[in-house]
Amino acid sequence: MMEISDKQRAAEKAAEKVKDGMVLGIGSGSTVNYMLKKLAKRMEEEGLQIKGIPSSKKTEKLANELGIPLTTFAENRKIDLAIDGADEIDEHLQLSKGGGGSLVREKMVDSIADYFIVIAGEDKLVKSLGEFPLPVEVVPFGWELTEKRLADLGCQTALRYQEGERFISDNGNYIIDCQFEIIDDPEKLHSEIKSLLGVVETGIFVNMVDEVIISKNGQLRSLKK
Repeated sequence: MMEISDKQRAAEKAAEKVKDGMVLGIGSGSTVNYMLKKLAKRMEEEGLQIKGIPSSKKTEKLANELGIPLTTFAENRKIDLAIDGADEIDEHLQLSKGGGGSLVREKMVDSIADYFIVIAGEDKLVKSLGEFPLPVEVVPFGWELTEKRLADLGCQTALRYQEGERFISDNGNYIIDCQFEIIDDPEKLHSEIKSLLGVVETGIFVNMVDEVIISKNGQLRSLKK
Protein backbone atom coordinates (compact mmCIF):
# COMPACT_ATOMS: atom_id res chain seq x y z
CA MET A 1 0.00 0.00 0.00
CA MET A 2 1.41 3.37 -1.02
CA GLU A 3 2.28 5.64 1.90
CA ILE A 4 0.24 8.83 2.09
CA SER A 5 2.25 12.05 2.06
CA ASP A 6 1.74 14.78 4.65
CA LYS A 7 0.17 17.17 2.18
CA GLN A 8 -2.18 14.47 0.91
CA ARG A 9 -3.24 13.69 4.48
CA ALA A 10 -3.98 17.37 5.17
CA ALA A 11 -5.85 17.70 1.88
CA GLU A 12 -8.05 14.69 2.56
CA LYS A 13 -8.86 15.96 6.05
CA ALA A 14 -10.03 19.25 4.56
CA ALA A 15 -12.17 17.40 2.02
CA GLU A 16 -14.03 15.82 4.93
CA LYS A 17 -15.18 19.30 6.00
CA VAL A 18 -17.10 19.86 2.78
CA LYS A 19 -20.85 19.52 3.38
CA ASP A 20 -23.71 18.68 1.08
CA GLY A 21 -25.05 21.64 -0.90
CA MET A 22 -21.97 23.84 -0.44
CA VAL A 23 -20.50 26.21 -2.98
CA LEU A 24 -16.80 25.45 -2.67
CA GLY A 25 -13.92 27.74 -3.57
CA ILE A 26 -11.23 25.50 -5.04
CA GLY A 27 -7.62 26.64 -4.82
CA SER A 28 -4.73 25.55 -7.00
CA GLY A 29 -1.68 23.33 -6.74
CA SER A 30 -0.68 19.77 -5.99
CA THR A 31 -2.07 19.75 -2.44
CA VAL A 32 -5.48 20.95 -3.64
CA ASN A 33 -5.43 18.24 -6.32
CA TYR A 34 -5.39 15.62 -3.57
CA MET A 35 -8.39 17.33 -1.98
CA LEU A 36 -10.30 17.24 -5.27
CA LYS A 37 -9.67 13.52 -5.72
CA LYS A 38 -10.94 12.81 -2.21
CA LEU A 39 -13.96 15.01 -2.88
CA ALA A 40 -14.77 13.10 -6.07
CA LYS A 41 -14.61 9.86 -4.11
CA ARG A 42 -17.01 11.24 -1.49
CA MET A 43 -19.40 12.30 -4.25
CA GLU A 44 -19.35 8.78 -5.67
CA GLU A 45 -19.65 6.93 -2.37
CA GLU A 46 -21.87 9.29 -0.35
CA GLY A 47 -23.86 11.09 -3.02
CA LEU A 48 -22.36 14.40 -1.89
CA GLN A 49 -23.62 17.29 -4.01
CA ILE A 50 -21.59 20.49 -4.30
CA LYS A 51 -20.65 23.16 -6.82
CA GLY A 52 -17.13 24.50 -7.12
CA ILE A 53 -15.59 27.77 -8.27
CA PRO A 54 -12.03 27.04 -9.47
CA SER A 55 -9.16 29.50 -9.07
CA SER A 56 -7.15 28.44 -12.12
CA LYS A 57 -7.54 26.81 -15.50
CA LYS A 58 -5.56 23.79 -14.25
CA THR A 59 -7.94 23.35 -11.32
CA GLU A 60 -10.92 23.73 -13.65
CA LYS A 61 -9.53 21.04 -15.95
CA LEU A 62 -8.97 18.53 -13.12
CA ALA A 63 -12.39 19.21 -11.59
CA ASN A 64 -14.02 18.54 -14.96
CA GLU A 65 -12.04 15.32 -15.35
CA LEU A 66 -13.18 14.17 -11.90
CA GLY A 67 -16.81 15.04 -12.57
CA ILE A 68 -17.02 17.83 -9.96
CA PRO A 69 -19.73 20.32 -11.00
CA LEU A 70 -18.50 23.89 -11.43
CA THR A 71 -20.22 27.23 -11.24
CA THR A 72 -19.27 30.89 -11.64
CA PHE A 73 -19.47 34.20 -9.79
CA ALA A 74 -22.26 35.17 -12.20
CA GLU A 75 -24.38 32.40 -10.70
CA ASN A 76 -23.06 32.50 -7.12
CA ARG A 77 -21.86 35.61 -5.32
CA LYS A 78 -21.21 33.65 -2.12
CA ILE A 79 -18.78 30.84 -1.31
CA ASP A 80 -19.44 28.71 1.75
CA LEU A 81 -15.96 27.24 2.08
CA ALA A 82 -12.64 27.78 0.28
CA ILE A 83 -9.74 25.31 0.45
CA ASP A 84 -6.31 26.26 -0.84
CA GLY A 85 -2.61 25.61 -0.31
CA ALA A 86 0.24 28.03 0.45
CA ASP A 87 3.94 28.53 -0.23
CA GLU A 88 4.60 29.94 3.26
CA ILE A 89 2.50 30.35 6.42
CA ASP A 90 3.85 32.60 9.17
CA GLU A 91 3.16 32.40 12.90
CA HIS A 92 0.25 34.85 12.55
CA LEU A 93 -1.30 32.74 9.74
CA GLN A 94 -0.43 35.26 7.04
CA LEU A 95 0.33 33.62 3.71
CA SER A 96 2.64 33.84 0.76
CA LYS A 97 1.07 32.29 -2.34
CA GLY A 98 1.46 32.30 -6.08
CA GLY A 99 4.22 29.80 -6.77
CA GLY A 100 1.96 28.35 -9.42
CA GLY A 101 1.04 31.76 -10.78
CA SER A 102 -2.67 31.75 -9.84
CA LEU A 103 -2.51 34.29 -7.00
CA VAL A 104 -5.07 36.77 -8.37
CA ARG A 105 -7.82 34.22 -8.94
CA GLU A 106 -6.94 32.40 -5.72
CA LYS A 107 -7.27 35.63 -3.75
CA MET A 108 -10.59 36.49 -5.41
CA VAL A 109 -12.00 33.08 -4.52
CA ASP A 110 -10.52 32.78 -1.02
CA SER A 111 -11.39 36.33 0.03
CA ILE A 112 -15.16 35.98 -0.27
CA ALA A 113 -15.49 32.58 1.39
CA ASP A 114 -17.40 32.38 4.66
CA TYR A 115 -14.64 30.05 5.88
CA PHE A 116 -11.13 29.66 4.43
CA ILE A 117 -9.02 26.57 5.12
CA VAL A 118 -5.34 26.29 4.14
CA ILE A 119 -3.85 22.81 3.74
CA ALA A 120 -0.11 22.12 3.94
CA GLY A 121 2.72 20.02 5.23
CA GLU A 122 4.71 21.19 8.26
CA ASP A 123 7.49 22.45 5.96
CA LYS A 124 5.32 25.41 4.91
CA LEU A 125 5.29 26.87 8.43
CA VAL A 126 7.80 29.70 8.96
CA LYS A 127 8.42 32.30 11.64
CA SER A 128 8.31 35.12 9.08
CA LEU A 129 7.53 35.20 5.38
CA GLY A 130 10.31 35.90 2.91
CA GLU A 131 12.38 32.79 2.28
CA PHE A 132 10.13 31.89 -0.65
CA PRO A 133 10.22 34.61 -3.34
CA LEU A 134 7.06 36.72 -3.24
CA PRO A 135 5.12 36.54 -6.52
CA VAL A 136 3.70 39.81 -7.84
CA GLU A 137 1.42 39.82 -10.87
CA VAL A 138 1.97 42.81 -13.16
CA VAL A 139 0.56 44.05 -16.46
CA PRO A 140 2.92 43.28 -19.38
CA PHE A 141 2.99 46.88 -20.66
CA GLY A 142 5.96 48.65 -19.08
CA TRP A 143 6.80 45.70 -16.86
CA GLU A 144 10.44 46.82 -16.80
CA LEU A 145 9.37 50.03 -15.04
CA THR A 146 7.24 48.07 -12.58
CA GLU A 147 10.15 45.75 -11.87
CA LYS A 148 12.37 48.76 -11.09
CA ARG A 149 9.76 50.11 -8.66
CA LEU A 150 9.58 46.73 -6.95
CA ALA A 151 13.37 46.51 -6.66
CA ASP A 152 13.38 49.95 -5.03
CA LEU A 153 11.46 48.38 -2.13
CA GLY A 154 14.59 46.38 -1.27
CA CYS A 155 14.21 43.05 -3.03
CA GLN A 156 15.91 41.06 -5.76
CA THR A 157 13.53 40.74 -8.70
CA ALA A 158 13.19 38.17 -11.47
CA LEU A 159 10.64 38.01 -14.26
CA ARG A 160 9.21 34.51 -14.19
CA TYR A 161 9.92 32.16 -17.09
CA GLN A 162 8.52 28.71 -17.83
CA GLU A 163 10.13 26.33 -20.30
CA GLY A 164 12.22 29.16 -21.72
CA GLU A 165 9.26 31.46 -22.32
CA ARG A 166 7.86 34.31 -20.26
CA PHE A 167 5.26 32.92 -17.88
CA ILE A 168 1.77 34.20 -18.68
CA SER A 169 -0.86 34.05 -15.95
CA ASP A 170 -4.45 32.92 -16.59
CA ASN A 171 -5.23 36.64 -16.72
CA GLY A 172 -2.70 37.35 -19.46
CA ASN A 173 -0.20 39.04 -17.13
CA TYR A 174 3.43 38.55 -16.10
CA ILE A 175 4.75 37.42 -12.71
CA ILE A 176 7.74 39.09 -11.07
CA ASP A 177 9.22 37.06 -8.20
CA CYS A 178 10.58 39.29 -5.44
CA GLN A 179 13.16 37.95 -3.01
CA PHE A 180 13.08 39.85 0.28
CA GLU A 181 15.41 38.91 3.13
CA ILE A 182 12.46 38.88 5.50
CA ILE A 183 8.86 40.11 5.43
CA ASP A 184 8.21 41.12 9.02
CA ASP A 185 5.16 43.27 8.24
CA PRO A 186 3.20 41.51 5.48
CA GLU A 187 0.25 43.90 5.61
CA LYS A 188 2.44 46.98 5.15
CA LEU A 189 4.45 45.43 2.32
CA HIS A 190 1.29 44.31 0.55
CA SER A 191 -0.06 47.88 0.67
CA GLU A 192 3.23 49.35 -0.58
CA ILE A 193 3.40 46.98 -3.53
CA LYS A 194 -0.28 47.35 -4.42
CA SER A 195 0.18 51.13 -4.64
CA LEU A 196 2.71 50.76 -7.46
CA LEU A 197 1.45 51.53 -10.94
CA GLY A 198 1.45 48.38 -13.06
CA VAL A 199 0.93 45.96 -10.16
CA VAL A 200 -2.20 43.82 -10.39
CA GLU A 201 -1.86 41.87 -7.14
CA THR A 202 0.63 40.52 -4.62
CA GLY A 203 1.00 36.98 -3.29
CA ILE A 204 0.57 38.15 0.31
CA PHE A 205 -2.75 36.96 1.72
CA VAL A 206 -3.38 39.15 4.76
CA ASN A 207 -5.89 38.38 7.53
CA MET A 208 -7.85 35.92 5.41
CA VAL A 209 -7.26 32.51 6.97
CA ASP A 210 -9.73 30.89 9.36
CA GLU A 211 -7.96 27.56 9.79
CA VAL A 212 -4.75 25.84 8.73
CA ILE A 213 -4.65 22.04 8.59
CA ILE A 214 -1.07 20.85 8.96
CA SER A 215 0.29 17.33 8.69
CA LYS A 216 3.68 16.12 9.88
CA ASN A 217 4.80 12.50 9.95
CA GLY A 218 1.21 11.38 9.63
CA GLN A 219 -0.06 13.53 12.49
CA LEU A 220 -2.69 16.17 11.80
CA ARG A 221 -3.20 19.40 13.70
CA SER A 222 -5.34 22.46 13.23
CA LEU A 223 -4.15 26.05 13.68
CA LYS A 224 -6.60 28.90 14.23
CA LYS A 225 -6.18 32.55 15.18
